[in-house]
This record gives sequence, structure tokens and C-alpha cells, in this order.
Amino acid sequence: MSSTHLGHPWPLGAAVTVRGVNFSVVAPLATRVELLLFADGDAPEPFRIIPLDARHRSGDHWHVEVVGVGVGCCYGYRVYGPLQPGAHGFNPSKVLLDPCARAISGWSRYRRADATGTAPNTASCLKGVVTERDLFDFNAGPRPRHSWQRTVVYELHVAGFSQGESSPVAPERRGSLLGLIDTIPYLKSLGVTTLELLPVMAFDPQDAPPGRHNYWGYSPISWMAPHHGYLLGDDPLQARNQVRALVMACHQAGLEVVLDVVLNHTSEGNQDGPTLSWRGFADRLYYHQNPDGDYLDVTGCGNTVAANRPLVRQLMMEALRCWALELGIDGFRFDLGIALSRGENLAPLDQPPLFEELEADPRLSDLKMVSEPWDCGGLYRLHDFPARRMGTWNGRFRDDVRRFWKGDESCCWAMAQRLSGSPDLYGGRPPAVGRSITFITAHDGFTLADLVSYNGKHNLANGEDNRDGDNHNNSWNHGVEGPTTDHGVNDLRNRQLRNLLATLLLAPGVPMLLMGDEVRRSQGGNNNTWCQNNPLGWMNWRPDGEDLGLRLFLQRLVHLRTHLFSLLNPETPYAEGAQGAGVPGDHLWREWHGVALQQPDWASWSHTLAWSLNDHAHGPLLWCGMNAYSKPMHFELPTAPEGWLRVIDTALPAGQDIPHEPSRWMHDGAPLESRSLMLMLAPHLLNGKTL
Repeated sequence: MSSTHLGHPWPLGAAVTVRGVNFSVVAPLATRVELLLFADGDAPEPFRIIPLDARHRSGDHWHVEVVGVGVGCCYGYRVYGPLQPGAHGFNPSKVLLDPCARAISGWSRYRRADATGTAPNTASCLKGVVTERDLFDFNAGPRPRHSWQRTVVYELHVAGFSQGESSPVAPERRGSLLGLIDTIPYLKSLGVTTLELLPVMAFDPQDAPPGRHNYWGYSPISWMAPHHGYLLGDDPLQARNQVRALVMACHQAGLEVVLDVVLNHTSEGNQDGPTLSWRGFADRLYYHQNPDGDYLDVTGCGNTVAANRPLVRQLMMEALRCWALELGIDGFRFDLGIALSRGENLAPLDQPPLFEELEADPRLSDLKMVSEPWDCGGLYRLHDFPARRMGTWNGRFRDDVRRFWKGDESCCWAMAQRLSGSPDLYGGRPPAVGRSITFITAHDGFTLADLVSYNGKHNLANGEDNRDGDNHNNSWNHGVEGPTTDHGVNDLRNRQLRNLLATLLLAPGVPMLLMGDEVRRSQGGNNNTWCQNNPLGWMNWRPDGEDLGLRLFLQRLVHLRTHLFSLLNPETPYAEGAQGAGVPGDHLWREWHGVALQQPDWASWSHTLAWSLNDHAHGPLLWCGMNAYSKPMHFELPTAPEGWLRVIDTALPAGQDIPHEPSRWMHDGAPLESRSLMLMLAPHLLNGKTL
């Protein structure tokens, strides 16, 4: 039998030493801890139990060094201590997963239900696996480091993007991290710069209603281990290498990889949920609770992690460094990130210690950071989000753009604000580049195709009687609910798809696209496919002619934005005003118009808007007209000394809507079809370039 030594409190988790492995966990109120060693992930019982007493304790940390074991060793813990208020917390009948485990085994025997109650779950528990802690090879695959000004984000599900009939991924690689590598040529063809992956940290597929599986992954069971379901093969030690292989391939192709991370809650749910990991080590430490032990929930998932507490913060920082430095990840999108700014009794903090620590760490200073500015407890902080470097999802952009093109009243002023960078939402001035993430669709909600095809959600397949999912979608089916053979309806829907995409890519901010929107991917009206690992949640790899037409439109649109990034997404906001009055000679300014020049119509009944960018040397550089009215409208055009090129007209057929070689516009005005968008550019801006 291998010998043991007292070990050290640092590093956290299981770290290989010269003699074996050092194990360290946090359990402040525990009275006794047992380390269990298993022969493999499927072993129903440990082959050795190592008791840790007071000699193995340093402050809040319990530790031991085990000689003769190494990488691949499977382990778990039992933790003893007094019952907490509410009669929950320590439960030594449950084998606990190390919160710092970098790999997990035992999935074939795992049963979530066995982690509740008082019966032992040893035969069906998950085990941590000792791994290496090597750093990512940034010499072979340096971070692309795209500036926020040039960034175009593409949000996708790791498994869903490579699944589906006609996928370019070999069948045996579909649904995996390595399979995603095979889609890189497609992603590059779109012109995007940054992939935002739905959760890749290990989550519990069994955290779902009976007969369904958790597919999206917003049910974390570990903050450091990659999800086993995305691996090729069943060797948990290959998990980290497969993440590295994906990141390396992306870096070498010039793509950044950002992870959607769920630190605000865990899969353990409320006090009646399973004891899997955090709860069994330090229930009162990790979760916000009232004095009676009731969980405080602002995440909608049963618990709220107390990110304000030092020991919790330490674990979170360790996890972020693990993914960024060891696995090469380029940034993080924090799910319900504002919940991480709550202090004791859920009080919002203006200087949340987690964000301060994150922004002060030089090793993480070159990462992209994004957060949702809302949580389920009513906290919403956009312009005053309490982190200096954090970009935030601009939900108002989504809502106002949808409403404008849907034809709602009182939308023109709000639309102008969004096209100006949303100064009304950021304290009267557009935010710095990178602070506002603009989007029309995301994983949570309708796809773009469904947004123009359904008035209401159709979520019966989720098994919750259509109660789940947002009821406030600002969608419009254009006369028929769902698919139709009506050519008029389909033509209008296709035009609206282009209007929405063009608005997103022409507006300031960091645009984010949803997987498959470029080929009209539909979820059949389901706006919450969190448990749909089937064609509803998969990529559309069998595009028809109209799908390909929209994809071509998006490719040329992204190319146009990339070429004009400094004009469309300026570092310094444009001045506003007619004729450039008071604008310095080397500055550009924006003018607002209606169907008549210099006469924007802000009335509640107005559905038309136009704007131009101008400089003193060349006059008007860009003019964009938007007609969300149900009838054609004729817009006046400002006089341009060079003349105009018509670059976008969403009323034209596919391929002509953004022509490969824009032609000169020879007319005095601009006739816009109903519900269409037109963009004119001064010829020197393209300088002969094709789209």
C-alpha cells in the first residue's frame, strides 16, 4: 500500500508531485474528511480510503500527499460535519466530486437521483481524475487577438453545429470538440472572427425532465473539467488535449474561441437537490442562503453562487486560469454575469471583488470578457455594469430592431439610438468599442428564420405544456404561422431576414450571429431548445437555394463591414447635426433624415428612417434608408460629389441584394420597396473592391 504525507494546501485539486499526487480541498466547517481512491471510473467501491484528521488541515484547506499514484488516478471525497440550518449540507453518505477536478470519470454508472437522500451513492458517483496541468502552446498557436472594432461573433453549440444530415463532419466525429475542427473552413467562409461556444465545462445531462436530457449545458457539475459528451473515445485524460486541439486549430485559422461559462449557479439546485460536489464540502460557503438555510435564487436554477466570498472567488479564478492558460481559451461570456456582483443578502455591489480580481490579473488581461447584464432577480446594469473591461449583451438593441422591422409604432427614435451606439442606454454617450454586444438572436429564443415565421412559441416538445421559454419575442409570422407555400409571404420573410442582418452589421457595437441564421435554420417555433438534441437543435447542413442566397448575402455583408470597420464601428462616436455645424474639419458627422432630407419623422406613426455619414472634404460618404412601412416610399438622396454606389438593396433578388460589383446609382432619389433597406456608398470607400 502506498504511503502518505501531510501534503500542502496549494495547489487546489489534485496535482502531481515528485512522489505522487497532492490532494487539496476547501471545507471550512468540516470535522473530518476521507479521500477515496478508485481503481477506475466504473469501480463501484474504492480500493483505499485515506482518513484526513486535524494534522491534514491548514486553515480552511484539507490536504494529503499520496505516494505512488499519478496521472489517471480516480478519486472522490466523503466529508463529515454538523448539519447546517435547514438540515442540509454535509452528507457523508455521498461521494463528492472535487470542485477542482480537471477531468471526470464514472459517467456510465452515474445516477443523479442517487445523490439525494441518505443512501450511499458510491456505486453510482462521479470521480475526479488526476491530470497534467501543462500550459497551452501559444508559440504554435498564438491568440488571434482581434480588436473589438473588427470582431464579429458567431455563437454555436459544440455538438449541434457538427450534427445533422450532410454535415461536413465524418459521422464518427459529429457532436465532438474534434469534429468542430472540420467545420472551420465553413466558419472562415462566413468572415466571422470569434466563436462563442455554449457551455463546454462539464454539466449534468440528467438535470432535465423525465425522458429528456440537458442539451445546452447550463447545469454545471464542474468548472474545470471539459464535458465528457463532447469527447471522442471514453478516456477522460484525452479531454483536455481535445480542447487544446480545437483551440489550436482555431488559432491557426485566425479564429478566437470564447466560452460561455456558468458560474452563477450549479447543477445542485436548491436545498432539495443532489449533493454532488460544492454542497457537500461547504454548503453555507458556496451558496447564498437566508438564516434558516433556504437558498436564495436569482438565477432561476435553484441556487445562487456566492462569488463575493474569497474562497469561492479563488476557485472561480483558478477555473478561469485553467481554461485560459492551460487550454488556450481566448475569453469568456458570463451567463447571468451580473448575479456574480451580488454580495451578502444578494445586495448589488458597485465593486464586485470577483470582477476586480479578474481585471487585475495580468495573465488574463488579453482575454475578451462579455456578460449578460441581467439576472432573474430583477438586477439589470448596462451602462453601469460594475467591471471596466466587460462587454455586455445589449438586449435593448435586439428588442428595438425587431420592433422597428415588425412595424410597431413609436420605434424610429429608439432605432436611431441603436444605430448611434445606444447613447441613451449608456449615460448619454455611446460606450467604448467592445462594451456593447449587439445581436438580433441568440441560443435563448427564436432563430432568425423563426422570428419572421411565428407569432408565438411552440415548445410542447420540451414537455412543460408550452410554459417554458419567453413569451415576449417581438416576432411576426407575416400572415401565416410557420412554414407556407405562399410566395408572397416567403418573399417578405426573406426580405425581413436581410433587413435584420443588415441593421445588425451596419450598426456600431460588436455584432453576434447565431449558428445557422445565415441558412434560415428553424427550430419549428421552439424558442427554448435546451433539451432538444435532435434536428431542432442542430445546424442546417442541407440548405436549399433560398438558404444559400441568404448565406451569400451575409458573407458579402460581413465582408463589407470588415472593409469599413472604422467607419461603421468608430472608436470615437460621431457628432450629430445638420450640415456639420460646429464639427471640426477632420471629423465625420451623422445626419438624420426621413423620406425628405434633414427631416426625420420621430412621430409614433412613422416607419421610415434614413441617415448619412459626412465629412467636409468629400461630403456624404454613406446613406442608408430604412422603410418598415407596408407601402413603397421614395426617399430623397443627399447630393454626393462622386455620385453613389448602390451597395445593398434588400428588395432585390438574391445575389443582387448585395452585388459582387456595386454599380453607380444614376437616379435623383431612392425608391424603397415596402419593408426594405438600401445602402449607398461614395465610390472611393470601396476603391474598386468587390464584395
